[in-house]
Amino acid sequence: MLAGVHGRPFIDLEPLLDLSGLDEVHEEICVGLANVPVDYTGGSHRAMGIMPASREAEAVVDYGEVIRAMSDGDFATLRELSDAPDEIDPSSREIGEERDVPLSRRQMLWLKYRFGVYFPWKVYFEMIPNQFWHEKSSSDGKDFTRLAKTFFPKTIALVRRLPFERIGRCNVMGLEAHDHGTVHRDGVPEEKPEVDHFISISPTGDKRLFLWDETAREKTPVTGRAYWFNDSDYHGVDPSPRFQYSIRVDGVFTPDFVERVKAAIG
Repeated sequence: MLAGVHGRPFIDLEPLLDLSGLDEVHEEICVGLANVPVDYTGGSHRAMGIMPASREAEAVVDYGEVIRAMSDGDFATLRELSDAPDEIDPSSREIGEERDVPLSRRQMLWLKYRFGVYFPWKVYFEMIPNQFWHEKSSSDGKDFTRLAKTFFPKTIALVRRLPFERIGRCNVMGLEAHDHGTVHRDGVPEEKPEVDHFISISPTGDKRLFLWDETAREKTPVTGRAYWFNDSDYHGVDPSPRFQYSIRVDGVFTPDFVERVKAAIG
């Protein structure tokens, strides 16, 4: 079963937020993404053990599995393509997402070209960078990057209007046409009873996000232009014939907003 948020699979937040100017934000993001370097993300969900058993095959080729099975020669090539090769222990194969040394853009491209690794989110731009998942609600020492301030001022203004006491992470995540977002979860409901605070914004309202009930083998579509769900529930994105994206903002909600949400859902 889905753990949900306050008894619901997800909460449509649009009635509770000031989303004025969202059409202009969409136009800005489309131009901005054409001007900034973007990374990939995902690509190792199966090796990380965060996918449901019934959908593990959808990860196609997982870079965690590829790296662990590499020859020493191939791993040497992977090290050379790093932005910080000296930081990679030749005896360890634990690099990438949620590791001390993340993958560089060159490494991700090589893993895709050479081994066929499937990276679901091929457009990933961090406005407020965050290395480790457990730090995403902390704002200590964090700020919008210079590139974000240069190319996304309207987006930043929108994010700053959101009802957060503090913001620890902000990014744009996009899927290319016909790509799917592998079903995964970001925590275990039994181990994390408190739902992390975040808002996902889909300016066009057409992101094909869904929640996955592994027991019932059922999807629950997440609809709307702004929403909050329990990211300890399994979730994924169905493919679309066109590019689809969202803005995700993590942090800590203001107490007043939490009460407004509870009042709105009864």
